[in-house]
Amino acid sequence: MARTAGSHSDITGPRVRDAALKLFAQGGFAAVSMRAIAAEVGVQAGALYNYTPDKQTLLFDLMERHMNELLAAGTDDPSLAPQERLKKFVAFHIRFHHARPDAVFIAYMELRNLTEENFARIEALRSRYESGLETILRDGVAAGVFQVSDTKIATLAIIAMLTGVNTWFRTGGRLSLEEVTAQYWDMVRRAVT
Repeated sequence: MARTAGSHSDITGPRVRDAALKLFAQGGFAAVSMRAIAAEVGVQAGALYNYTPDKQTLLFDLMERHMNELLAAGTDDPSLAPQERLKKFVAFHIRFHHARPDAVFIAYMELRNLTEENFARIEALRSRYESGLETILRDGVAAGVFQVSDTKIATLAIIAMLTGVNTWFRTGGRLSLEEVTAQYWDMVRRAVT
């Protein structure tokens, strides 16, 4: 099938992903058709198949891209004290996710719509991210500065708490993102010491 006149794969491909991200976040994966995505991009529905074989692959690609960006952006410096590493993790997690609310929403709420194989691949990426925080917690326990009886549960609880900022925080509200981050750091610090 010929490409629509004036379209370019390096422009239209990202537009397809952006439109799918927006529409999946607004209406949910199951409710969004390929026709709706095509209409948002301004192409014929059939043209989408030049960029993705199907809607499932598009969903998986969005989630995988988000997780890979998260893993690439997050860094841990084991030479720092565990408290400092944890503080940096808290600030990073809140900032990174705040800048990507649609991707975060989809990464958590649309897991149920992945095929078994795609789910396993996304879960493996999520586990890699979680293990970074768990390593910080284990190192803090080993150093005697954190008191955590189960580092896996603490890891999941901290990530859930930090990710929850996206559900209620609004720029221009009572507190700035920096003030919220400072308060969340205080809560996390007290939870592990």
